[in-house]
Amino acid sequence: MVTPTVVVAGASGFIGRYFRRRFAAEGWQVRTIGRDTSADAQWNDDGGIAKALNGAELLVNLAGRTVNCRYNERNRREILDSRVQTTRSLGVALSRCDEPPRTWINASTGTIYRHAEDRPQSEIAGELGSGFSVSVARAWEDELAAASTPLTRQIPLRIAIVLGRDGGVMGPFRNLARLGLGGHMGRGTQKFSWIHVEDLFHSVLFLHERPELSGPVNAASPYAVDNRELMSLVRRSLGVPFGVPTPAWLLGMGAVIIRTETELVLKSRWVEPRKLVEAGFAFQYPALADALNAISRSSR
Repeated sequence: MVTPTVVVAGASGFIGRYFRRRFAAEGWQVRTIGRDTSADAQWNDDGGIAKALNGAELLVNLAGRTVNCRYNERNRREILDSRVQTTRSLGVALSRCDEPPRTWINASTGTIYRHAEDRPQSEIAGELGSGFSVSVARAWEDELAAASTPLTRQIPLRIAIVLGRDGGVMGPFRNLARLGLGGHMGRGTQKFSWIHVEDLFHSVLFLHERPELSGPVNAASPYAVDNRELMSLVRRSLGVPFGVPTPAWLLGMGAVIIRTETELVLKSRWVEPRKLVEAGFAFQYPALADALNAISRSSR
């Protein structure tokens, strides 16, 4: 039996490290593309990227600078370039392959949809938003669509906030809760769409195995919660009995101090994974309480 090969681009981050371990555990040969010299190919080496991709079964691109920063001019440029230019490099390299991967799953973001408290945003009926984060997401997906890969199916994966033991956004939330500051943020009615990193991994395998699925796919639990419920569940998973709420004006001051943006907690992201659900994908962690409890247990 031939061992399948996956290429993970942007493999040094929280999700990338997890995917490398899980693909290897599932019997895949893993090649990597990144800025680190330990990667099989570096971003400034088009020939090396093409060599890494040739003969592989699957390409998963997770490259992108963190958005957990202040959106000054320099950071905006780095956030955009780290997504668009890496996607462009992969498209060029794929065009040079004699045996390109049959599936290219390129990370995108559920933030591409508008602030939504009225109804969930599906791939079919979702409404795209406006602002810097949305413009980055649009450019990211446009670059993927512009790549000429007739032998490779392209899927922009609109990923919700990813939860897991070794990274993601849960660290700051849990730290706030431990300090007694784990109450709701702003009005607390904003939706929080999320996905456990293990479900994200299995959704990638699921999509690769189903060639009938194409176009943007939302990767999120089917059960979004609002911020009030989120913080309540975070406190419960840690055994913290109460949490002081944080008004929006105070969040704005704090964001400047810790050099981030309030959008990360105040925007209502209500992402509906309609394509995955209708195709029969089974979530291991559909409920946030179970996901947080699993993360808390594994972190002890």
